[in-house]
Amino acid sequence: MAAIFGMAGPILTEAERAFFKRTRPLGYILFARNIENPTQVLALTQDLRDLDRSYRPVILIDQEGGRVQRLRPPQWRQAPTMAEFGALHGRDPAKARDVLRTNMQLIGKELADIGIDVDCAPVMDVPVAGAHDIIGDRAFGREPELVAALAPVVCEGLMDAGIVPVIKHIPGHGRATSDSHKELPVVSEDLATLRATDFAPFRSFCATPIQDGCFAMTAHVVYRAIDPDHPATTSAKVIADIIRGEIGFRGLIMSDDLGMKALTGPFETRAAAALAAGCDVVLHCEGVMAEMESVAKGCEPIGPRAMRAVDNVDIFRGRPRRPAPLVTAAEFQVTDALRHG
Repeated sequence: MAAIFGMAGPILTEAERAFFKRTRPLGYILFARNIENPTQVLALTQDLRDLDRSYRPVILIDQEGGRVQRLRPPQWRQAPTMAEFGALHGRDPAKARDVLRTNMQLIGKELADIGIDVDCAPVMDVPVAGAHDIIGDRAFGREPELVAALAPVVCEGLMDAGIVPVIKHIPGHGRATSDSHKELPVVSEDLATLRATDFAPFRSFCATPIQDGCFAMTAHVVYRAIDPDHPATTSAKVIADIIRGEIGFRGLIMSDDLGMKALTGPFETRAAAALAAGCDVVLHCEGVMAEMESVAKGCEPIGPRAMRAVDNVDIFRGRPRRPAPLVTAAEFQVTDALRHG
């Protein structure tokens, strides 16, 4: 099924087991409520894979660093914000790229060690003055060129550890003046402005071969200049003309969480609308069984592009990894560079 689901807690319930066995979702996503310690998370990811040995679901997490990371101290390292690397880039671009890659290798190793395949990072949004702080320091900074320079480094570091990145929130959430978790943001800028700012880092990224190893997550944002009636997630025009067309993204497109209040209507309708618009898979995060059952009613079988993406995750799992950095030394390198670089 072309869906990624969350779970209610740190172990699977019998209802979840039965539902996941029946629906065979493309994957699962973990949140803080699912996480206690490394041993427990590894057992959970293995349990998810053992539900049906005839296919290999992917397992995702949001581990950006800063305020958005599900694996937290004291069990895991507190990673810096992306804005800190953006600031270092202004002082020493080469050092910023070097320590950012090391930082992401460390994150990637933490994920791989507990059975996680996919990290929903990097944020490639470009915040503007007056925008809502939901993006804020999750972004590298306010210059499209800066985002374009550093986002590939995040992906390279994760890929070094065998982790698939998810670029987000395509085609750009940076100038939204409201939080899409709570309401639907509407962006009124003209298309020329959007092309020069919001879309530019994604377009630059997709002009390179590294995009072929990545997923992309949509923005629950209305762009009036393109489609005044639908957010990107459910807009065939935004997905076909902008994301696939102008930006040129070729890989798997997943929706942002269907449970966010930017979207309305029954979950069945939300899922069907996102898939009809061109998303390859929908995301539902809350782990609420009634909502997941409704999402499943609006879903389709996994399509060929999503199947290729899953095959790509398998390739990442099995390929030789770069030697992992020595954790203590690498942590010191990252911290010291950000403080003194």
